[in-house]
Formats: sequence, C-alpha cells, structure tokens
Amino acid sequence: METPNEVTRRNVLASAGAVFTTALFTGNVKGANDRVAVGYIGLGAMGSGNVGYGMQVPEIVPVALCDVYQPALERNEAACKKKGFQPKLVKDFREVIADKSIDAVCISTPDHWHAYMTVEACKAGKDVYVEKPACVYVEEGQKMVAAARKYSRIVQAGTMQRSGGYFLKAKELVKSGILGDVTFLHAFQSGSTGKHRFGSPEDSAPPSDLDWEMWLGPAPEVSFNLNRWGVRDAAHPNFGAGFPTFRYFWDYGGGAMTDWGVHLIDPMHQCFDDVMPLSISAQGDKFYVDDNAQTPDTMLATFRYEKFLMSYESRTCNPLPMFGLGQGAATTIHGTEGTILVNRSRCMFIPANNKTEPQTFENDREMAQMNVPHWKNWIACIKSREKPTSEIETCVRSSTVCLLGNLAMRHKTFLNWDEKAWTVKEDAVKPYIKARYRKPWKLEV
Repeated sequence: METPNEVTRRNVLASAGAVFTTALFTGNVKGANDRVAVGYIGLGAMGSGNVGYGMQVPEIVPVALCDVYQPALERNEAACKKKGFQPKLVKDFREVIADKSIDAVCISTPDHWHAYMTVEACKAGKDVYVEKPACVYVEEGQKMVAAARKYSRIVQAGTMQRSGGYFLKAKELVKSGILGDVTFLHAFQSGSTGKHRFGSPEDSAPPSDLDWEMWLGPAPEVSFNLNRWGVRDAAHPNFGAGFPTFRYFWDYGGGAMTDWGVHLIDPMHQCFDDVMPLSISAQGDKFYVDDNAQTPDTMLATFRYEKFLMSYESRTCNPLPMFGLGQGAATTIHGTEGTILVNRSRCMFIPANNKTEPQTFENDREMAQMNVPHWKNWIACIKSREKPTSEIETCVRSSTVCLLGNLAMRHKTFLNWDEKAWTVKEDAVKPYIKARYRKPWKLEV
C-alpha cells in the first residue's frame, strides 16, 4: 500500500506530464539517475532563461512555475509543454516553498525578493538556485549564508561565469603565478544610451494581470510605475525589449553596480579566494540621462584590498570599448609580469614588456558555455551535498562589495569595512547596512 507521501509524489509526476524510468529525488541521494523536482519562482527575462537552461539538464523536472504576472506564467508554461512537461502554475511563491513534493527552487525575482525567498526556502528544507546580486542590503546576504548553513542547504548563486571556461582559465593562470606580484585590478563596462533612455512615465494603475502588491512585497509601498516594474514584453510593445528596469531603482536593486558590476568583480574574487576589501570610495551621478530611474549613468569606485587596489568603472553614455574588445565589458588583472583580461568571449595573457608572445583563448564554443554547466554543477551538488561552484557565500561577498560601492557613493563618504562584524566602521552608514522590510515581511533565519 502506498503511503500518503508516495501518493503525493506520484500525483506530481503525473501533473508534470512526463514518463520517468527513474525515481524522483526526495532529498536523500538514491542514485545518479534520480530526478530533481524544481519549482521556478520569478519568470521574467532571467527566470525564463533559467527555465530553459534547467530543461537542458536531464536530471531536472520543472514541476511548478510561479510569477505574479500572468503572461509570464503562460509564456513559460508553453515552453515547458514543448519539452513534454506540464508544471503547475502558481501566483504565490509561498505555495511553492510549502510544497513538500518540490526538492529545490530557482529564484529569479527582482533583487529585493532574493534574500527573503532564499531564507524561507532553506527553512522549508529546499535547495536553492538564486540569481545575482544576492541581495539589496548587506545584512540580507549575511542571513542568506546563515540560513544555508543552519539548514544544511545547497545554495547556488547565479554568478554563472564561475562555470565558464574562459573564467576558469583566468583563475588557472592567476594561480600559476604567471602574473608575478599583482597590485591592480580593473573592472569596466561601457555602452551607449539615449538621452531619455527609459523615459519618465507617470504613475498609473497596474496591468490587470499583475499583482503589484505582491511584486512589491517587503519593498516600500508605492504606486505602480512602468519603469519601476520594468517588464518588457509583447504586452507593452511601446516599451522596447531587454531586461527589466526595476534594477535602476534603489528599492529593488543597485543599478549597473549590482547588475553588471557583480559579474565583473566576481571573477576577481574567484581568482583571489573571495577576499574582501579593507576600504571603499566611490563617486557617480546621472550626468546625461534624463529619465525617472534613480541610479547613476556614470560611476567610478575604488576598493583597497590587503595586497592590491581594484577599480570599477561604469560608462553607459559612451560605447568605446577597451583593449579592442567587441563588447565593452571585461575584467583585467595586472601584475609585474603581465596582465590577464577575461570576459565572456575570451581570456588573454599579455606579458609585460613584450617578454613573450601573448596567449589568447577565444572562439571556443565549449569554453564559452556558462549557464548549462552551472546548472549541472548545482544538480550534481544537490546529490553529492558538496559545495557548488558559486556557493552562496561567494556571491554574497561579491554582491556586498558592490553594495558598499553604492553606499560610499550615495553617502559621499569613505568607508572602512569590518569583515568580522560584517559591517562598516562608519556609524552614520551602519543603519543602511540593515534590511528595511515593509510589514508584515520579516527576514528571520
């Protein structure tokens, strides 16, 4: 006779619309062929991508899709059906987290939801894949790590470059000592945007198929604004295409610093064992763009580490790439014996003083792969219980560096970092390290 749990598990398999010849994962390792039941929370541009990446991993079964925007649910349901799956559709993420038939969740919501959902999923015994940046407040990241440790969860962050061949090659070169003594690192991005970029739409009623109150969640209560929400799809043809614009409002993200900056700074941390800076200074502003977004269009930040300086540069009003790159974003590591440049299309070692020929790794399809290998690593670690490539603490550290850069800029002050206490030493800024949640939401580990 089947137990109630076995009946539930059988029903989930049936609703997923797929025939399995192996067992579904239950949190206890049974074998290499066990399937992992995954619920996806947040189905915007990145979330939709993650649904697709997950379906390329044979061990994954998408059993639930969750979003507060109905068209996002329908779009991803259709994608799953094409692959032979029929996940259930959910609008309240708490239903996904409470569902004991779901082994793991992927959180691809706006940034201000990352910490709360991750902590609650860990408390519910689920493993987690959470997008970058890890958090909006420094304190949130600390609690995410604490939750992963307390509840023994495998939490992989969406800093997928750590699984990319070019970035792994950069780490290998740094660890080989080929650079000599490293004293300076540089992260940069460049691009071009129109004067009015996203425009300045008036506040309005939210779309009838969007739950704006739930979208806001722990963030301050405000009226709906198209740019604050920022979803760009066929339902809003006049809004263009691309990633959502919520990230350019302080309540939900940290602008280019936490969007691109995390991806550019994280490779440095990967190469140097996730060390944290000792001090931070930064300046930035909206010098050119005239829209209702809040974060700067131009920014420079400097981070003093124990053994080197690191700078971050964001230019969104000038597209000139550096080093002859076709794309205007990269990370460079400078040592006495040469420089390493790495981005998503290449890894280069440029020797100092032309001592030897440069080494260039590029146009390699396998090395360029990042997302699917990152997902495969997460699933393998769910089964082995080993730490994944982007274990949550690594992303929290990289995200915190970016948050500190924004705090130094916004408060126009030099910051000193106390890693042991996980806070800044400046009393005037300490309150802004803490999470500020709207009732009834509480971040409790």
